Amino acid sequence: MSVRKRTWTSRGVEKSAWVVDYVDSQGKRRLKTFERKKEADQFSATATVEVREGVHVADSASATVNQAGRLWIAAKSRAGRERSTVDQYRQHLDLHIGPFLGETRLNALTLPALRQFEERLLDEGRSPAMVRKVVVSLGSLIADAQERGLVARNVVREMRGRRGSSDRRAEKRAKGKLRVGADIPTPAEVKAIVGALRGRWRPVLLTAIFTGLRASELRGLRWEDVDVDRKVLHVRQRADRFNDIGQPKSEAGEREVPLPPIVVNTLREWRLVCPRRDTGRKDDEGQPIKELDLVFPNGKGKVESLANMINRGLLPAQIRAGVTVGTGEVDADGQSILAARYTGMHALRHFYASWCINRPQDGGLGLPPKVVQERLGHATINLTMDTYSHLFPRGEDQDELEAAERSLLG
Repeated sequence: MSVRKRTWTSRGVEKSAWVVDYVDSQGKRRLKTFERKKEADQFSATATVEVREGVHVADSASATVNQAGRLWIAAKSRAGRERSTVDQYRQHLDLHIGPFLGETRLNALTLPALRQFEERLLDEGRSPAMVRKVVVSLGSLIADAQERGLVARNVVREMRGRRGSSDRRAEKRAKGKLRVGADIPTPAEVKAIVGALRGRWRPVLLTAIFTGLRASELRGLRWEDVDVDRKVLHVRQRADRFNDIGQPKSEAGEREVPLPPIVVNTLREWRLVCPRRDTGRKDDEGQPIKELDLVFPNGKGKVESLANMINRGLLPAQIRAGVTVGTGEVDADGQSILAARYTGMHALRHFYASWCINRPQDGGLGLPPKVVQERLGHATINLTMDTYSHLFPRGEDQDELEAAERSLLG
């Protein structure tokens, strides 16, 4: 690898540049030009190491972000990722990454360029959570390109490594802890909601409250996975936002969850009237074969939509129960217009977690963290503790402190 000065004349003006002449990892001769010798020397030193390690990629051999992105999306599809996951990756590329970095060559991505990309996303109205997801997708895209030999370094991984734990702690502080009465329904609110449940939404919402299943798991739950005699249900599949049936979110998502009596009794009654779709086929014993055999299907026996669960089930039940907040608007009669306090099914999952954690004397189950993790189907105990650690009893109750003091001092 050599660094030499090149001089030439253009329209009577003498010009010069510094050229790095080298052979890349594939045995091809490459030339790269720089205005200053310092820059040429820096590139030469870096390229020498990269060529020796077999990771160097010349600029002309590098792809643009859009080109690498299409290869990345195709690889995710071939790997069998869920349709909803691949669609989310495609949205990140088309709506957030492509408009800003699409025509940039991967070798030209630097830490300053990545920092500017983040700031532009925020300035144009993307939420911090969305920006984090997009940057993670960009990192995955570049990692895929690395394996294809299209780029030598992954600037996203470098940036995340340099930021360290202090930035992650700052992000957690900004996000804040889940609050009872704001993010998590209180026991009194849940009691009121249970009393207000009606019709076909009663069994699904009761199951959500007392099992903590994700909405996708509720929508994909089959009758063969519900054992009312043993009073347990098994999570073995889920329905994504396209209503496609697939595996649980993670390996830990496949689990067994006990059922309290109110859910068992409700499911026994619901099974008698639950909509089912006949396929027109029969099994070896001459019985009709049901297509999906879902516990909580729509009226045609197919996968229920999440929007229906929320808009026709969860929200009206809260309105009837008086679990509401003011919207700041008034109707034609001058009365305040109220809205449901909790807008998503995940609020019921948060309640179930808090119910598992709370002490028996406070109306909870008093389960240890590891059991709570298993009930919720979290992949790691860290996820459980990061989300709910502030709900676990601290063992600093005044009665307990007084008893400990008497024991110690007599």
